[in-house]
Amino acid sequence: MRRLFATLCFLTIVVVSASAQSTEPPTRVAVLDFGETSFGKTAADKLRTALRSTSSIQLIDRDLSKAAALGVGYTGSLNLSLPEARNLGAAIETDFYIIGEAQALRRSSSQVPVFYESYASIFVISSRTGRLLNWERSSFEADTATAAEEKLISHLSNGETIQHCLKTIRRALDDERNERVVLEVNAPIIEEAPDDDSTAAEQGLRLPRPYRRLRPTYPDTAARAEAEATVDVVVDIGADGEVTKVQVARWAGFGLDDTTVATVRQMHFFPAMRNGTPIPMRVLLRYNFRKPTQ
Repeated sequence: MRRLFATLCFLTIVVVSASAQSTEPPTRVAVLDFGETSFGKTAADKLRTALRSTSSIQLIDRDLSKAAALGVGYTGSLNLSLPEARNLGAAIETDFYIIGEAQALRRSSSQVPVFYESYASIFVISSRTGRLLNWERSSFEADTATAAEEKLISHLSNGETIQHCLKTIRRALDDERNERVVLEVNAPIIEEAPDDDSTAAEQGLRLPRPYRRLRPTYPDTAARAEAEATVDVVVDIGADGEVTKVQVARWAGFGLDDTTVATVRQMHFFPAMRNGTPIPMRVLLRYNFRKPTQ
C-alpha cells in the first residue's frame, strides 16, 4: 500500500511539473526595422513572419515596437551601452529584441566592374541584461540588385536562420535563470575608480596604469562590415595589478567586443594605490574603432 501511495505521489508531482512547464507564457520578442530603407523593412518583415509561426514566441506588434523605440530616442544604432539596451527593451516591453541593418548596394572590384551585394546585420539582445547575445552578418552577391535581394530574403526566411535565433534566446533564458540563483557570497568588494585623476588625488588614490598600452586589432569580420564603433569594458584589477574580470559595458558586435576583451585580458597594470597601499579597483576602459585607411 505504501509503495502504491508513493508511486501515486510521484506521478502527481510529474503531472504537476509538466503542467507548469506547458503553461509557461511564451517569450516576448520584438523585431525592429533593419534601417529606414524599404529593403531594410522588407528584410525585418520576413524575419517577423518566420518567428510568428513559432508557438514559444509572442511577437510584439511592429508599429507598437517602433513607437516605443522612438519614444526613448532610439534611431537604429547597433552600438549601445547596457543601460541604453535595457531601457530600449523596457520601453518595448519585451523579453528579447532583434535589431539590425539590411541594404542592397552597387559594388565594383578589379575583377568585376559592376555587381550588387545585399547584406543583413542581425543583433539579438536581452532586455533584462542589455547584453548583445549574438550577432551575425549575412551577405550575398548577384549581377542585379533584385537577384541579390532575393538571395538574402530567402536566407532570412529559411529554418536555419530562425532556429539559430531561437537557440540563442533559449540559451539566454537558461543562463539568466541561473544568474538569479547564483549568489556570489564570497565575491570581493571592488572599489570603482573616480572619474578623473584630480578626484582620485583628493581621495588619496592613484589609479591603475598599464605597463604597456595594447591596442585591440580591427578584425576581418568588422572590416567586411566596414564597422566603426566604440566598445567599453569594465575591468576588475587586483591589488597585484592583474586583470581578474572583464565585462562588456558597451557592445558593438562584428567581433569588436571579442577582440577588446581578449586584448584587455593580456594586460598587466601598476595597481591602484591608496596612501601607498595597493588595492583592487574597477575601471572603465574605452576603445574607439575606425575603418583602417587604405
